[in-house]
Amino acid sequence: MNSKMAFYILKRILLAILTIWIVITVTFFVMHAVPGGPFVSEKAISKEAQAALEAKYGLDKPLLEQYTTYLSDIVTKFDFGPSLKQRGRQVIDIILDGMKTSAKIGLIAAFSAAVLGIVLGSVAALRRNTVLDKVIMVITTAFVSMPSFIMGSFLLIIFSVRLGWLPANGASSAGLILPIITLALYPVSYITRLTRSSMLDVLGQDYIRTARAKGVPGRRIIFGHALKNSLIPVITYFGPMLAFIVTGSMVVEQIFAVPGIGRQFVSSITNRDYTMIMGTTIFLASLIVIMNLISDLLYKVVDPRIDYE
Repeated sequence: MNSKMAFYILKRILLAILTIWIVITVTFFVMHAVPGGPFVSEKAISKEAQAALEAKYGLDKPLLEQYTTYLSDIVTKFDFGPSLKQRGRQVIDIILDGMKTSAKIGLIAAFSAAVLGIVLGSVAALRRNTVLDKVIMVITTAFVSMPSFIMGSFLLIIFSVRLGWLPANGASSAGLILPIITLALYPVSYITRLTRSSMLDVLGQDYIRTARAKGVPGRRIIFGHALKNSLIPVITYFGPMLAFIVTGSMVVEQIFAVPGIGRQFVSSITNRDYTMIMGTTIFLASLIVIMNLISDLLYKVVDPRIDYE
């Protein structure tokens, strides 16, 4: 590893840390600026009882002191505090429990989308302006334009209600098939179009024409040069996409009753569980930042010509 590469990696890591700190700070002060409080919705609660609850969770302390304690707990112990509504449970434990399901369906959906999208995009580029290319583009355009809640509801009605092939509840392994398909359809379509566009651009470059003129086999040109160099936009998109899917789509998890982190986040909003809202938001944002960092560092692996500046 040369000094330029080491400096670039260090710079990107420091920028990622700064971004996460900004997210933590903004999230904390925005949540504390929201009118009312987490215990306002408690039934028949007296002012004394509300004051006791605020003292128990440290909400009676000065705001700056609360922020310093909260930031210190996250940095030193990765502790987001206790849930204000799910009494006796820590926010990080709730998040990790939800991630067991969200990560499973998210990883399967993300990598399936990447593989299928790259294959379909490559086929469409190599068969440009043919019937196959037009069919792939029409289908992917339809899936890109269709919101996930419509696609999820459609799949639920067809395969669960009408045909009865798959369970409608995402609590079982078989019940996760439809959520995985729903989560994967948009990324598959987007990656397909991205790969097709990028590969068409690469196939028109001078070095590809030179390779063909020298008699380099077509398979080597496609897999050794064109496909590899056309993956940079896909890598850029894949990082944030993976983070978003792994943490779970809120709408999809609500439709299929999947016990994942997305469903927990929606529940925390309706219950005004401030610590849960902050913890989930920070966790999601941090994951996106980390995946962006990994994507940036992978550029050099895919294309050695890229200079770290």
